[in-house]
Amino acid sequence: MNFLLRGFIWVSLGLLLCLGRVAFAADSDDRKSQPSFDNLVIKGFGTLGLARSDVDSAEYVRDLSQPHGLRRQWSSKIDSVLGVQANLAFDDKTDGVVQLISRYRYDGSHKPEVSWAFLSHEFLPELQMRIGRLGTEFYMLADSRLIGYANTWVRPPADFYGPLVFSHLDGVDATIGGSLGDGLVRVKLFAGRSPETTPFFDTVTWDLHGSRLIGGHVDYFQGPWQFRIGRSAVKFSGNELPLVALAGFDVIQLVPELSSMHKTSRFDSLGAIYDQGPLRIQAMLGRIQHETASYEDSRAAFIIGSYRVGEFTPYIGFSKTRSKTSSITTLVGVPEIDALVRSLPSATHMDQHTITLGARWDFRQNWALKAQFDSVHGAPDSVFLFRGPMPQWGGRMKVLSATLDFAF
Repeated sequence: MNFLLRGFIWVSLGLLLCLGRVAFAADSDDRKSQPSFDNLVIKGFGTLGLARSDVDSAEYVRDLSQPHGLRRQWSSKIDSVLGVQANLAFDDKTDGVVQLISRYRYDGSHKPEVSWAFLSHEFLPELQMRIGRLGTEFYMLADSRLIGYANTWVRPPADFYGPLVFSHLDGVDATIGGSLGDGLVRVKLFAGRSPETTPFFDTVTWDLHGSRLIGGHVDYFQGPWQFRIGRSAVKFSGNELPLVALAGFDVIQLVPELSSMHKTSRFDSLGAIYDQGPLRIQAMLGRIQHETASYEDSRAAFIIGSYRVGEFTPYIGFSKTRSKTSSITTLVGVPEIDALVRSLPSATHMDQHTITLGARWDFRQNWALKAQFDSVHGAPDSVFLFRGPMPQWGGRMKVLSATLDFAF
């Protein structure tokens, strides 16, 4: 199944390129009319960002898909993104979409990757299906979190979105909608496999290829309100979590509870958006539960409000996350090894909150400047959402950010 989906993605890319050439052909046999570009649309987006923190004891990242992060020096790596998207309408019911992005990746490079590559068909006005490479929607707004121009903030709250390393999947989804009371309800279901790799520790990566992703959500729209409840699950493939890189020996053989192979992690969320005139408020709750003892279960929440005054949109936000200490029941009986085993889940501990202040300036059409200040308040053992060795980490950090976002 995974092989077929990968083949389908590359066939879709070739098909879009071929049909794109057809779109430039004359629309009459006598070749006297002008070329038609109506069914092929090229779009793009990007963010040029600079940011720094006020500490060297921990590296700030926007999410755990990034291998290294910010320290006291100004850096452009965590927020800068460049993307291009091609939309091709085959008819009034069938479309093809391909999106390429360049961002800071798990291997430290900015190598372009195919983030979307799918065909979409509307079977009924209320029913649409897509197949190919799709953006993940574990949480509200997750599929557009890399498009800076589409969001008020510089980056999504790391306390909430930081653990989410899945950005796309190879699979299918279906959306069905209809009226309900005075509003509109929409249900989406998806299933597929992960094509991604994520950083784990230092230069060690974790291969997530083949992990099964399944889930869905229900949206309800009424007036200025949008509500969503969702659940997603990841069943990890046979590519084991590389704990040997941390332990120095095959700790999973000694303590099977730490294994991630064929174990499931579940992501639950509840969100609401109020968007009326110049006022916009977004709030979400999330919960992550793991079958493997290598990761601590966690809960997170955030709220952010903005108010537009002409070209300027100031905003303020608050986010919080906390994880539950894992209890390892299987121990070896050797004090040194048991101490190490107990310490492994603590590397995923979170106990912190962040206060965010920022402003957006839409100085011209499709261009926006943003400035943001984040103040992180956490316990010294809140280490999961950061990178680098942290022997002197005290749990507190301030981050300054500035971005130029654009769309074309």
